[in-house]
Amino acid sequence: MTDFSATRALFDLPPGLVYLDGNSLGPLPKAAPVRMERAMREEWGGMLIGGWNKAGWMAQPRALGDRIGRLIGAEPGQVVVGDTLSIKVFQALASAVEMRPDRRVILSDTGNFPSDLYMAEGLIGMLGKGHELRLVEPEAVEDAITDEIAAILITEVDYRTGRRHDMAPLTAKAHAMGALAIWDLAHSAGALPVEVAGGGADFACGCTYKYLNAGPGAPAFIYVAPRHAGRAVPALSGWLGHHAPFAFETSYRAGDGVNRMRVGTPPVLAMAALDAALDIWDGVDMAALRQESLRLTDRLIAGVEAACPDLTLATPREHERRGSQVSFRHPEGYAAMQALIARGVVGDFRAPDILRFGITPLYVGAAEIDHAVEVIAEVMDRRLYDDAGYRTRAAVT
Repeated sequence: MTDFSATRALFDLPPGLVYLDGNSLGPLPKAAPVRMERAMREEWGGMLIGGWNKAGWMAQPRALGDRIGRLIGAEPGQVVVGDTLSIKVFQALASAVEMRPDRRVILSDTGNFPSDLYMAEGLIGMLGKGHELRLVEPEAVEDAITDEIAAILITEVDYRTGRRHDMAPLTAKAHAMGALAIWDLAHSAGALPVEVAGGGADFACGCTYKYLNAGPGAPAFIYVAPRHAGRAVPALSGWLGHHAPFAFETSYRAGDGVNRMRVGTPPVLAMAALDAALDIWDGVDMAALRQESLRLTDRLIAGVEAACPDLTLATPREHERRGSQVSFRHPEGYAAMQALIARGVVGDFRAPDILRFGITPLYVGAAEIDHAVEVIAEVMDRRLYDDAGYRTRAAVT
C-alpha cells in the first residue's frame, strides 16, 4: 500500500470534511494561490506586456501539455493546453471527419457526456453533408464499429456510473474498420494510468479541473497522434494556431504539429493554477495511484452494500471495468446527496438517480472512506433525506 500522506498535505481542504467530489472539481492545491499571485504581481504587474516573452506565457500551453502528456501516456510534444473541453472535442471531431470524407457516421454511446454529443450534433448541422450521430449502449460499441463509421467518439470513463471502456481494443477495431478514434479523458486523466500512444488513439482531450485539481474553469488539453499532427485540419483556425501568428497574415496557414490546435490567447492566470497543481503530480506514480484507488473504491462498495441495502451499485465491480468513482442508484438520490453534504460528506448527483462519489488517493484515505460509509448509512437508515429542504434543486447538482 502506498502512503499518500505527503500529497494529502499539499491540499487546502476544510477540516472535518470528507471530499468525494474531485471527479467534478478538485480541491485547492495550497501552492496555487501563491503561484497565481506571482503571476499577477510579479509577471502581470511587474512585466506588463513583457510577460509574454519574459515570463514565458506564450510557451506555457506546450510546456504544460508535456506535463499532462506524462499522465496520459502521450509522446513528448503531442499535447497542448487551452480553451475548454467542448472546444477541444469539436476540434478533434472536425479533424477526424475531414480525414474520412467518404464516410458519414460518427459513433458514440448513450453513456457519453452530453456536451460531447451536443458538439457532434452542432458539427453535423454546420457541415450539412448528411452526417449521422449514431448512439448505442456502452456495451454495444465494439459490435457497432463497422466500415461505415468515420470516427468513434468515446469517453473512457462514464461520468455517471464510472464504467470504463477499454481503449486499446476499441481503437484497434476502429482502425481495422478504417475509422478514427477520439477519446475524452475527462474522468480518466489523473484517475488512472492512461496510454493514448500505446492504445493507438488518434485524438484525445480532457479537462484539468477534475482529478488534475487546476481549479474551476481551468483550461482543457488536446492530444493529436504524431501520424496526424501535420495533417489534421483544426477547423477552429485561430490566430495562435497559425504558422506565424505575429506575421499577421490575412489568410490562415496551419502551425506545425499540435500547435495548429491552439485557438485563442492562452489563459495565463488559469495556467498558473494548473502549473501549481501539476507540481503535485510530478512525484506521483500512476500505477501506485491506481492500486490505491481500487483498494479505496472496493472499501467504499463493501461498506455501503453491507450497511445500505436500499442503495443499488451502478459501478462495475471488476477492477478493469471501472474508473476511480463509485456510483449508487436511489429514487431519492438528489435529496440523499444533499443530506450527506449537510453532514460533511461531499459527493454529487447525476440525473436521474445517481449518487456519485469520486475517490482521489492524493487526499482521500481509508479513514475518510470509513467515515463516509458511517454517514451514508445514517442518512439512509434514518431516512434523513426525507426532508422537503433537501428536494429543492440547485442550479448545479
